[in-house]
Amino acid sequence: MPHATGAEAPARSAGYRPVFRIKEFRAVFAAHLISVLGVVVAEIALTVLVYRATGSPLLSALTFALGFLPYALGGTLLAGIADRYPARRVLVGCDLLCAACAAAMAWPGTPVALLLVLRCAVAFVAPLFQGTRNASLADVLGTGEAFVLGRSLLRMVAQSAQLVGFGLGGLLLTVLAPRGAVALTAAGFLGSALLLRLGTRARPARAAGTRTSPLSGLRAVLAGRRLRALTLLFWLPPVFVVVPEVLLAPYADALGAGTAALGLLMCALPAATIAGEVWAGSALTARTRSRITAPLAAAALLPLVLFAVRPGVPGVLAALVLAGLAQAHTLGLDQWWVDAVPADLRGRAMTLLSTGLMTLQGVGMALGGLAAEFLPVHVVVTGSGLLGTAVVLLLLAELRAAAREAGGPRGETGVAAK
Repeated sequence: MPHATGAEAPARSAGYRPVFRIKEFRAVFAAHLISVLGVVVAEIALTVLVYRATGSPLLSALTFALGFLPYALGGTLLAGIADRYPARRVLVGCDLLCAACAAAMAWPGTPVALLLVLRCAVAFVAPLFQGTRNASLADVLGTGEAFVLGRSLLRMVAQSAQLVGFGLGGLLLTVLAPRGAVALTAAGFLGSALLLRLGTRARPARAAGTRTSPLSGLRAVLAGRRLRALTLLFWLPPVFVVVPEVLLAPYADALGAGTAALGLLMCALPAATIAGEVWAGSALTARTRSRITAPLAAAALLPLVLFAVRPGVPGVLAALVLAGLAQAHTLGLDQWWVDAVPADLRGRAMTLLSTGLMTLQGVGMALGGLAAEFLPVHVVVTGSGLLGTAVVLLLLAELRAAAREAGGPRGETGVAAK
């Protein structure tokens, strides 16, 4: 396994504390926290702003949806920039562009049509920013255990923001006008840019001077058998795991559960996912995480099969908690994936990875809702658990075949000979 280059990786399960001792990572983490909370607050504020301006529920919902729609286009077209230019320059540039867009949104009198365009612009550059930042973690932390723990921390911040950010946004809107809340988002982007500019080192581009077509990165990521299987293991399971989340409201309504029960169920999966990651990152060694990756990945969607017996609120809660805890396998998958990606492809690969994740989650939400138009909710969720498990098992079998083809050890599915 590669050793850390930017910093020495923790030798044992020392948890997340050693990662925070690295000054550059503290700056990256703080910038991530500020910008993620700012984006969530802006989403709420813009939704309210557009609804007040137009009285249209459709346009209000569209404002929120526009955070997802440009992802695929931006991630595909901009991926090459992540490796062609120095990471710090790309990150600061993206933050400044988003700050300018947010400031224009907050400007009094900005028409609704322009608000939607500016919302699209922020979402368009988001995958480039995320991919470049995740790739730069390997420069800051190395590609060993510290990288995995750093990735885990950033992921947990994003997941927690969905729980905390909406509450924070609602609270802010009780004391600020929507445009004032958006102005805070602009300030947050500026703060993130300042932290990254002053808190991280300037490093050369990974593939300076290399000109690539928009699809070259995607072809490179999907060309190798092992890297393709690992990428699909990130992309495809979320298509199925989001299905119960988007169908919880109609299912809870059919049970006669109140809004308090629905709120508890909505929080169960993300909260359990965070708990699973904290446990894996704090209590397990890197070797143990690698060993449990395949079994946990294979079992992660099986709790959804509990919906076949039409469980009540306690049963649904148990199923979602178990499915969330099983996401602890993501840390081991992170290590397998970064080991498989060539250094000069890392920025493009990370950008495309986050692009696929966001895009396919949206596809899963749409497909789950469409299926529920024709089938009972419990049947749709059960089917997503069974079909998703079958997909994961096929991808794990492909990984084993790739490892045998490369002459790698058979005991750890994701580790092939270098």
